[in-house]
Amino acid sequence: MIIQLKNKEKLIVDKFKFKCCIGKNGLKKDKVEGDNSTPKGIFAIGSLYYRKDRVKKPITNLKIKIIKPNMGWCNDPKNKLYNKEIKIKKKIGYEKLYRKDNKYDYLIVINYNIKKTIPYKGSAIFIHLTKNYKLTKGCIAINKKDFLILLKLINKKTKIKI
Repeated sequence: MIIQLKNKEKLIVDKFKFKCCIGKNGLKKDKVEGDNSTPKGIFAIGSLYYRKDRVKKPITNLKIKIIKPNMGWCNDPKNKLYNKEIKIKKKIGYEKLYRKDNKYDYLIVINYNIKKTIPYKGSAIFIHLTKNYKLTKGCIAINKKDFLILLKLINKKTKIKI
């Protein structure tokens, strides 16, 4: 199964069309860390993370992880843990997963620059929640209702074409 990004504002899965938003600087084949763009390509889907203290465990065939207060995603290209889930430490640059806003109440990792991680190529590319469809720092964001439908449609073999 393929999730397809269409016209930078729709995710299409089977017959479902979900309104979405992407990175402020659009799509880029040669993404770099901090460029506010969404990477172009076809990528596998990773785990689903969710905030157990705020939302219910969703129905999905994806691997599920509970977001804890000390969880982050390394965005420090000089660190060997770059573009991986980490326990937050002051000496490592990171994106906080346990946020005050609701953007990461649910998130799906897009397996971009994951297997053979290349420093500065970009990190923390997720499908996450939005309420206002404001452009992101490189992720794809959809509303919560659509996110929960998407979770029922996809599985571990699903790919996303951006």
